[in-house]
Amino acid sequence: MIFRETALDGVWLIEPEPLADERGFFARTWCGREWQARGLNPALAQCSTSWTRARGTVRGMHYQGRPHEEAKLVRCTRGAVHDVALDLRPDSPTFRRWVAADLSAENRRMLYVPEGVAHGFQTLADDTEVFYQISEFHHPESARGVRWDDPACGIRWPLAPVTVSPRDEAWPPLGA
Repeated sequence: MIFRETALDGVWLIEPEPLADERGFFARTWCGREWQARGLNPALAQCSTSWTRARGTVRGMHYQGRPHEEAKLVRCTRGAVHDVALDLRPDSPTFRRWVAADLSAENRRMLYVPEGVAHGFQTLADDTEVFYQISEFHHPESARGVRWDDPACGIRWPLAPVTVSPRDEAWPPLGA
C-alpha cells in the first residue's frame, strides 16, 4: 500500500499497490502492522456500506463523540465521491481545517479518518456505493455532526447539492 499524508494531521490517502498478471491483479487494502507502524488505529469493530442513488448528494459531516470515538477507512466501491475530512480535535495543529480527495471504484483510493475528525462526502456519480471499515461499534447516543455547509468550515463541494438528509441539515454549525 502507498500511504500519502494529507494536510490534516493523522488523515491519510491510501492507494493499493496491485500485483498484476494476465488474470488481473491482487492488492492489500488493509494491514494492521502497516497501520500500527504509522500510528493509525488498527482496530476493526465493524464494516458498513452506504448506497446513494443520485449524483450531487451530500452525506455528512459525521463523527462519534467521546467515549466512542471512531477511526474510519473509507473506500468507494461503485461510482465516485468527493470525500471530506474535517478536523474537530481542539489540540490538533490542523483544528477546523479540512481536506478532500476524490475516491472512485476506478482509482481504488481510500481515506483514513482518525478519531475526532468528521467525515462526509458528495457523490460524483449516480448509483454510488461506499464501504467503511470502522474501529468502534456504532453508539447512537454518541452520534454527532457538523453542518455540511457551515461557513466557519468553508468546505468547497464540487457540485450544487441535490439531496441532503433532514438530519444532516439539522446538525449545528461549528462552535454552536
